[in-house]
Amino acid sequence: MSGGNHLDKSGEWPEPPAPVTLPREPRTGRSVSASVAHTGPATLTVRRPSPSGARTMNVSVVLFTSDLRLHDHPPLRAAGEDRQVVPLFVRDQGVAGAGFAAPNRLAFLADCLHDLDAGLRERGGRLVIRSGDVVDEVCKVAAETDADEVHMAADVSAYAQLREGRLRRALESVGRRLCVHDTVTTVVAPGAVTPAASDHFAVFTPYFRHWSGHPQRTPLAAPRRVGVPEGVGSEPLPSRADLSGLSPALCPGGEVAGRRLVTAWLRGGLAAYEDRRDDLAGDATSRLSPHLHFGTVSPVELVHRARRAGGPGAESFVRQLAWRDFHRQVLAARPEAALADYRTKGDLWRTEHAAREDIEAWQEGRTGYPVIDAAMRQLRHEGWMHNRGRLLTGSFLTKTLYVDWRVGARHFLDLLVDGDVANNQLNWQWMAGTGTDSRPNRVLNPVTQAKRYDPDGAYVRRWVPELAPLEGASVHEPWKLRGLDRAAIGDYPDPVVGLAEGLARFRQARALD
Repeated sequence: MSGGNHLDKSGEWPEPPAPVTLPREPRTGRSVSASVAHTGPATLTVRRPSPSGARTMNVSVVLFTSDLRLHDHPPLRAAGEDRQVVPLFVRDQGVAGAGFAAPNRLAFLADCLHDLDAGLRERGGRLVIRSGDVVDEVCKVAAETDADEVHMAADVSAYAQLREGRLRRALESVGRRLCVHDTVTTVVAPGAVTPAASDHFAVFTPYFRHWSGHPQRTPLAAPRRVGVPEGVGSEPLPSRADLSGLSPALCPGGEVAGRRLVTAWLRGGLAAYEDRRDDLAGDATSRLSPHLHFGTVSPVELVHRARRAGGPGAESFVRQLAWRDFHRQVLAARPEAALADYRTKGDLWRTEHAAREDIEAWQEGRTGYPVIDAAMRQLRHEGWMHNRGRLLTGSFLTKTLYVDWRVGARHFLDLLVDGDVANNQLNWQWMAGTGTDSRPNRVLNPVTQAKRYDPDGAYVRRWVPELAPLEGASVHEPWKLRGLDRAAIGDYPDPVVGLAEGLARFRQARALD
């Protein structure tokens, strides 16, 4: 059943019922949309009141961050009611200074900003671009336009929380307000569901049970018109063409591309997702992770449409979206987990100097284990990797090679177009056994896993062409070849370490024997 059947004739999400506006305690300045079609209360848009009970200015700033879309955008909806709006994106110097501005993500971001600007212009507006410190630039724009409020989406990283606090204090010091909206980049806000004795869930299964039963808001239509004050200065839009070092097959960004991908996925891939999501060669996942990272598609809308479609595939897909929220609620409560072990095992990892050759072989896709090498080459070529590949390469680096998970996380962030702090760092911790995995010492055998999830070797032959002459499952163990058969695969390397040797080293390091 296709979720696309629920679109109106224009291909847009139908307009939801008019929201009921309720005040919220003004000290937080926080806005939350909380509604569920058919099973919960009517759509509620909770907003802060003005100090005098009536607005005294008629301009709002909407600060776009990782929510680069017009459909289902609560900050834009809240800011744009009977007001002029300054849609603002700040090229954050703090992100670049932290080394997070990787070429692949910058290119995808450039696509997103062009697309967002085009969508705003179709509605009578435009995107304002500034560069520098986010707090300084937002305050400048607010002063230039005499805006009395700034709207933005909530975020969970330590950097984002610090930025929000700084921005709130700076705005309040000059009589302006910051309104932060939950459930823009998540389905359920971090902290909205918690266990009895903690500020967050540390295990996914009980979290998912509570997440599934939590009221979820109705998706919002894109605005029909956006009025922008005249005379607001803007820098030129960045361009993908100005960047170098991109993955050759990097996917295009932007809301138009994202919504097109969603429609195709709901019509053609969702139904089979439960059965095929681990099929490495089948490429049967949604590939929506870059669009979720940049917010060109709404996770709330995805859950809504997947549930409307129904079936085991939809249930499995929704569960994956819940994993995103799970990681965000962990990071919101424990921001230090971006850099430090969530649950330390006392690991004395091999140093980067001692493991340099193994690390380089892993990064280049020349470990001698074909499925590992295929996944690492896919990452370099596309800026993306199949989720099963991420599990295998992560387990191999941290447990077979016994290299610190932070080394792998850093390399992934250098290349992944969907790389974000919550998913990347906490997935790496899960694979290293220092995170939320209830079986922290499990080791994924790359040969066994390859035979299970790439039984005919098609995935390996696609990405490791040296092994193309090998037929069937023999491609997964080329070190067993002899004579002419071995010569046929040229200089493909022998394994960097035996699996038994790697396992013994790991078990000894964690005192498991």
